Amino acid sequence: MENMELPPRPKLFDFHGVSMIHHFTDNWENIRNFQARPDDILIATYPKAGTTWVSYILDLLYFGQTAPERQTSLPIYERVPFLESDFHIIPPEPDPHPSVHTGTELADKLSTSPRLIKTHLPVQLVPKSFWEQNCRIVYVARNAKDNAVSYFHFDRMNQAHPEPGDWNNYLQRFMDGKMVFGSWYDHVTGWWERKQTHSKLHYVFYEDMVEDTRRELDRLCSFLGLSPSAEEKERVRGGVQFDTMKKNSMANYSTIPIMDIKISPFMRKGKVGDWKNHFTVAQSEQFDEDFKKKMKNTTVQFRTVV
Repeated sequence: MENMELPPRPKLFDFHGVSMIHHFTDNWENIRNFQARPDDILIATYPKAGTTWVSYILDLLYFGQTAPERQTSLPIYERVPFLESDFHIIPPEPDPHPSVHTGTELADKLSTSPRLIKTHLPVQLVPKSFWEQNCRIVYVARNAKDNAVSYFHFDRMNQAHPEPGDWNNYLQRFMDGKMVFGSWYDHVTGWWERKQTHSKLHYVFYEDMVEDTRRELDRLCSFLGLSPSAEEKERVRGGVQFDTMKKNSMANYSTIPIMDIKISPFMRKGKVGDWKNHFTVAQSEQFDEDFKKKMKNTTVQFRTVV
C-alpha cells in the first residue's frame, strides 16, 4: 500500500456557480436523481465543520445498542455514506478484490432504518427528493477562522483535493470561495436561510457542541424524537469524545490511502480558537473586515472562542 501510485491532484472548476472537483461531480446524474426516503437523515456541513463527529453521534444514538458490531467492523464512511463521493474506496490489504462504490451506491445499499447520509453540498445542489420527502436534516456550522485552518491542514494531507499552497494564499482563496464545495459564507448562510422554511432542519454550531456536548445531545435527541436513557446518553457522549474518536480507526479515516496522516491527521485538534495559532494580526483584521461585508445580510451569528 505504501508504494501505491497516487493520481495527480485535481484542479478546481466552476460547477453551477460552485467551485468543485470532478470527484464530486462525475456521478452527478445519480446524485441529482437520488431517491431519498422519508425516514432518511441527512447530515450536511461545509467540509471540516464536525461532519464525522455528528455522524458518529447519530450512528451511536440509533445503532449503538441494536448493532454494536458496526462500531468495530465498519468504518464510519460505510455506515454514513458520503452522497456525492465518487472516490474509489480501497480497503486495507489483504483484500485482493477491493469493491468500488460511489456514495449513491453505498446509500442505496444501506439496510439500516433510518439511513444516515452525509453531504457537503451547498443547499441549492441537494437532491430534490430530500425536500420532497421532508427528510430530517442536521446541519453543522463552524466558525470561519477555525474552519479555514482545519480545511488547510486537511487539504495538505488529502491527495484527492487540490494542492493547498501556503497558508497566506490559502486564506485568500478561502475568502474568495475558491475551495472545494465553494464559499463558506454562501454555504452557512444558504443553509441558515433554508432552516427558516424547512421545519425539519436542525442547525447546530460546532462551538456549542464543544462547549457543552451534553446539552447539544439533548437538543439533537429532541429534534430526532429520541428518548435514550441517561446512561445511554452518557455512553454516546463518552464514545464521541475527540480523543476517543481520534484513536478509533473506524472513525479517523486512517484506512484510506489517499489521506496521508503522516502529514496531518484527519482528526487534528478539534479545538475552538486554534485559528489564533495560524492567523497573524494583519490576517485576522483583514479577515474580520471581509467577514463583516460578506455576512451583513444574514442573522446567523458565529463565535470564534468558547
